[in-house]
Amino acid sequence: MCSALPAQTDSREWCRVQPRPELKTLKRIPVPDQWFEVFEVAAGVYAIDEPHQSEETISYLIVGTKRAMLFDTGMGISNLKELAERLTRLPIAVLNSHTHNDHVGDNWRFQRVYGMDTAFSKKNAQGSRKAAQDEIGENEICGSLPTGFDTKSYATLPWKVTNAIQDGAKIDLGGRTLEVLSTPGHTPDALCLFDREAGLLFTGDTYYPAAIWLSRPETDLNAYGASIRRLAALMPAVKKVLGAHNIPVQDPAVLARLVAAFDKVRAGKIAPAPGGDGKVLYKVDGIEFLMRPPESSILKR
Repeated sequence: MCSALPAQTDSREWCRVQPRPELKTLKRIPVPDQWFEVFEVAAGVYAIDEPHQSEETISYLIVGTKRAMLFDTGMGISNLKELAERLTRLPIAVLNSHTHNDHVGDNWRFQRVYGMDTAFSKKNAQGSRKAAQDEIGENEICGSLPTGFDTKSYATLPWKVTNAIQDGAKIDLGGRTLEVLSTPGHTPDALCLFDREAGLLFTGDTYYPAAIWLSRPETDLNAYGASIRRLAALMPAVKKVLGAHNIPVQDPAVLARLVAAFDKVRAGKIAPAPGGDGKVLYKVDGIEFLMRPPESSILKR
């Protein structure tokens, strides 16, 4: 268990705004583990937020009539499997939006893990101590870590894909079908999920309402541009956009704004601002991209 410091006592912006006011409009589900906040964002769909760590990672438990899918498993700081099993008694499988450490932390706890067959995925499945330790470094935690959490031994533990999937795969949960959309760019193994009948688009780190990280060595800007166009083409059928950080529910119109903003950046129409650690930040119409400097990221097509 953990408890958060009162927001006004912390000078860090991301911590100071907790709880985010946008979450007050969502249906909150009380849970005993205070490391998490849970919101029912649609019928049978639970956003599981980790607001006490700077990533503010959001995983989604998507429940059908026969089985459930956990889209990402968060930081691995507290027991997400135990929490998910409180929300449903159905068997739960895992699928990751991509394999950065803040999305696969509890993969090792699950027997069935779906995933893309890429070299990037296989490398990350080996786990990482350094990446995990960085996530609990100075200024990364808002409030207290869960009771009994061992900071010295914390690591992203190894896990394995048991069910390989490809673009276009359809996963039947019973009364709910999830379509797998390969959306490389942020990472080579990035994917989104689309519940077409309910109009729910789960976008992982391809889109979320904060600075979108497009500065990692594995980032492919050309692939990212193609992926967000693919998502924007779905807009007429989308009712809610559900990203993987900060605030779970966004209006579908954001997909068109995302494409337009990215195009302006790549065309050199937006001046960058310092983003820290040698990166630059572009802000366009409420969309933000954290990228490598223009000379190293080759912004223009």
